[in-house]
Amino acid sequence: MSKDSRSYSSSRGVLNVGEDALNSVQLEDWLRLLRHNKPLKDEPETPKSRNINDIEMTPTQDSETALELAAQGSMARVRDDLSNLETPPLDLGQEAISPDEYEKPSHLQGLAASFIDLYRRRNNLKDLDMALELGQEAVKLTATDDPRRPWLLQSLAVSLDERYKRLYDPKDLEAAIEVKQEVLTLTSRDDPQTADHLQSLAFSLTARYHKFFDLKDLETALEHEQNALKLTPAGSPRRPEHLQRVAVILSAQYRRLGDVKVMREALELGQEAVNLTSIDHAMRPKYLDSLCVSFGALYQRLGAVKDLEAALEYGCEALKLTPEDHPQRTDRLQTLAVLMGERYQRLGDEKDFDTAMEFGQEALRLSPMDWNSGHLQKIVLSLTDQHHKLGELKDLETALKLRQEALKFTSEKHPQRPHYFSSLAVTLTDQYHRLGDLLDLEAALQEHEEALKLTPINDPRRPERLDNVAKSLLSRHERLARSLSDQYKTLGDPKDLGEALELQREAVDLTPMDDPDRSVCLQSLATSLSDRYEKFGDIEDLKLVYVNYKQSFECTLANPDSSWHAALRWAAFSRAYQPEHYPTACAAAFNLLPEILWMGHSISVRQKAIQRVNIEDTTSAATSTCIKIGNATAAVEFLEQGLAMIFQQMLQLKTDVDMLPPSKGQAFADLSAQIYTGGGKNLSKAVEDRTTLLKEIRSQPGLEYFLLPKPYRELCKASRGGPIVILNSHEDSCNGILILSPSSDPITLRLQVTLQQLQDQRSRLKKLLGRCGVRAREATSNRLFGRQEQWSSKSAEEQWEDLLTWLWIHIVNPVYQVLQSYGIVNGRIWWLLTGAFASLPLHACPPTDVFVHSYTATLGSLIQAQTKECSHVPVKVCLIGLSQTNSSGENYLNSCVKLLEGKQATQGAVQTQLQSSSWLHLACHGKQDLLEPTKSRLLLYESTLDMETILRMPLDHAEVVFLAACQTAMGDSQLVNESFHLGGGFIAAGCRGAIGTLWSMNDQDGPLVAKTFYAYLFKNDRQPQAAEAAQALHFAVKELKKQGVPHERWIPFIHMGI
Repeated sequence: MSKDSRSYSSSRGVLNVGEDALNSVQLEDWLRLLRHNKPLKDEPETPKSRNINDIEMTPTQDSETALELAAQGSMARVRDDLSNLETPPLDLGQEAISPDEYEKPSHLQGLAASFIDLYRRRNNLKDLDMALELGQEAVKLTATDDPRRPWLLQSLAVSLDERYKRLYDPKDLEAAIEVKQEVLTLTSRDDPQTADHLQSLAFSLTARYHKFFDLKDLETALEHEQNALKLTPAGSPRRPEHLQRVAVILSAQYRRLGDVKVMREALELGQEAVNLTSIDHAMRPKYLDSLCVSFGALYQRLGAVKDLEAALEYGCEALKLTPEDHPQRTDRLQTLAVLMGERYQRLGDEKDFDTAMEFGQEALRLSPMDWNSGHLQKIVLSLTDQHHKLGELKDLETALKLRQEALKFTSEKHPQRPHYFSSLAVTLTDQYHRLGDLLDLEAALQEHEEALKLTPINDPRRPERLDNVAKSLLSRHERLARSLSDQYKTLGDPKDLGEALELQREAVDLTPMDDPDRSVCLQSLATSLSDRYEKFGDIEDLKLVYVNYKQSFECTLANPDSSWHAALRWAAFSRAYQPEHYPTACAAAFNLLPEILWMGHSISVRQKAIQRVNIEDTTSAATSTCIKIGNATAAVEFLEQGLAMIFQQMLQLKTDVDMLPPSKGQAFADLSAQIYTGGGKNLSKAVEDRTTLLKEIRSQPGLEYFLLPKPYRELCKASRGGPIVILNSHEDSCNGILILSPSSDPITLRLQVTLQQLQDQRSRLKKLLGRCGVRAREATSNRLFGRQEQWSSKSAEEQWEDLLTWLWIHIVNPVYQVLQSYGIVNGRIWWLLTGAFASLPLHACPPTDVFVHSYTATLGSLIQAQTKECSHVPVKVCLIGLSQTNSSGENYLNSCVKLLEGKQATQGAVQTQLQSSSWLHLACHGKQDLLEPTKSRLLLYESTLDMETILRMPLDHAEVVFLAACQTAMGDSQLVNESFHLGGGFIAAGCRGAIGTLWSMNDQDGPLVAKTFYAYLFKNDRQPQAAEAAQALHFAVKELKKQGVPHERWIPFIHMGI
């Protein structure tokens, strides 16, 4: 409200109170006035008529009574005492009206302001109508050149604004704009109130834009608000408010035009407004909340997690500064609940889901009984998230009821009414998918159509609503196709499908090229075209499926999870009808993995993301299909992208930057190091800055493929030390891919086994370990849950022989035969096992002396180990845990051993020694965590060293780690392709090789194997070489077998890496 609406004193001393009068009148002044006058008379009875013409004029000589009555009415406003205001201010003030016609407009305006106050307390529309009638009469009685006219007009505008907010009648809005434009016409530019008048007009023009979406209104509003800002000097207490209002209009412009630069400008102005306000400034929470909403909108557009983090940061600060009884606290809680839900959906952190629910529940608790539709909509979002997470039908039913309530609270002319129809339709669709009731689907379609009907052609949300109607039509089409007679089972209703396609084409045409929603619309159109092709076989539809899917992944993408599923639909369609495009579709999916597994989040959250989108099955399917269509190089490339992804991310953070320009190389290395070690508070920013810098690096000639997935011509270099055998399991087929040398093409081998047979052999292995009393993960689990194993009548040794024979016949021998056909009959061999092949002891199949076996999690990790420069520091062996390895008096380790035993083996001491040693021997106990593999740990003195800590340790000097602990090469049963075991963790941290165990070893065997292993490496006082570790282990296990130990004691020892 402008300062012209302050209290106005007549020459006759009669007091009139405007809307903001009490900002300039102190309570003490009112008390002083009352003390100098007679006690107040009893309140007069409320008259039956409140017409302006019924006002009785107060005689001039009764000015004292007039002053008392005016003071009483104003005091009630100061004290916020409803009991005094329950008597309408007209009744309190009617006796205080002066007969002087000149004073009448001022008194009328004062009464209008009091009625506005009363309306705000009682929410009675009659009070608002009376305020408007009084204000209009006041203006009518004022000449054009009257200096009070701008003030009276602006006061009238307040009433019009209030009624528009209540009824959303465009006539009130038009009238308010007309009145405010006259105010500006009557006010000189150098008037101190001009900036306020400009802001008020801009506010109404913005409201009209949101009603009719005429861009001219928004442009004019922005011009007025920018002029208001120019008229407000630096240091003015009003400047933050004007900055924030410009930011709000720019945000609206961004939502309409999609220009990210506009939103960036809005955010800069909003941040400046915040910076200019002190912590205890009354408007600071509002400015922070506005920034929160704007950053949230930018996140929805670009999908950058840093914007989501900024939104949450500003929102949480705003909430912290908002008292519990503040009317805006509920809104801010719900905004945060929605944003937390967004982050949960994006990153999968259960804590975010819990926090979102807590915010939503607190908002529900604080919401008044007459909560508005906006509150209800946000509460529904929390309930919907909870339903999607927990699957509780009651959450969905409650959400549906609240959506319906929201519409009841919303007037016919409310600008958000189309949104509420659309939201109700979404919930009905959810209920249809849950319960299968066709009536829900029909209702959803009706609500979507209603939302579309109420959405103007130029509304930026129209494409989304077109797509929603199309999807409902498609769902009805699919449902009818399933339920109609045999004649129509494959057709459904073609009209639905045709109408859906037309709507989706219109949605695509209306969506800007750089809007992420465009990719969604294109994907929806492609899905509909694929559906129509499957039913009618039109070759043009087939061509358009490829065109639209391809274009969708060339756009700015929306949520990576939804884009991932769209890519999988494309891949499935291509596999069936366009196999030549299958690799392109798969590439679209795999290119999303860095977004799905965002490095700014914890490793455990990324693990859950791998399960959430089922990357393991996608990888095995892509590999199998590429082999089937004869593209083995693509099979290798996709398999590599889908394996040990978190370890691959850690390795990428240690990439050599020597090939980069110095200015960018150092910055990239610094950001990578910050992320590698955990990043601290600024982890999100470091990840986003690194991503931005990576794009800049790739824009330079010769660096276009820097840190992109390696092509086969690079991956095949992993075979420089010997052949690599990749085994992939899928329900369609189980295959081997052999890479014999860096110059050879991949060789494919179809194995005569099924996925089920492999799973049976894994179960067989687990039971056998249980019979042998070995502490294996699943065997322990079975005992914990009380499941009784039925042992075979055969001895354990016979069962071992049977298992190894099966593996030899069906897997190992066919591989050996291919190798022999190429003249490879001995030497080193690396196994890369995925899916159901993982953890099968292929190295133990007789004859065991033909090859020296190693395992690798990925080709890239093997290449990294091969190309890592050997440590130039003197050989230093760090022995941690038990000292039996050196107990028999041999002196080959004495000169280079650092022993940490017993109380010396604290976490800090162990970490220090690990980072400075070249050969690591850990003879402490290990523990595999079944629920969170990254919490798998080594047990130290009064502490532990878990895998996540190991992964973030820069083991720059490390060559080989010998993990003489339990289960150090046994991965996660849910993420078999991720190599989540301690051995894999040490390799990802920088070791070139690792010795580990597939299951718990016998305590007697560790020292014996270690003794033989080191004796082989240090023989003749020579320096140990990492490349000889596999041969040394082969020799040591051979010696253990000579002791006559059973299979379960010599089989678990394996070598990983170089």
